[in-house]
Amino acid sequence: MEATAILRYARISPRKVKIVMDLIRGKDITEAIAIVRNVPKAASPLLEKLLKSAAANASVKEMDGTKLYVAECFVCPGPTLKRIMPRAKGSANRILKRTSHLTVVLREKE
Repeated sequence: MEATAILRYARISPRKVKIVMDLIRGKDITEAIAIVRNVPKAASPLLEKLLKSAAANASVKEMDGTKLYVAECFVCPGPTLKRIMPRAKGSANRILKRTSHLTVVLREKE
């Protein structure tokens, strides 16, 4: 049995989220939340909220909250917002504002 939480269209680059996700993969839920709270990265508040949501989903499915661990967590790139910044001599540079789809899967330890 597993509990999943998904955050779609988060306005953060997948590359930045992956750094924090690699730290919590395979950890207990309480340890994962503690790690995310203490890591000074932009993705930390998003992942903390996502972990709490997955834990709430697990409680709805009547899973034991003390045995939960982060079985899977991954990030996929979402659509990219394309913007333009004016430059010298009437030219323009393209700015890519990247989005992410974050997924966290919790399972019970045997």
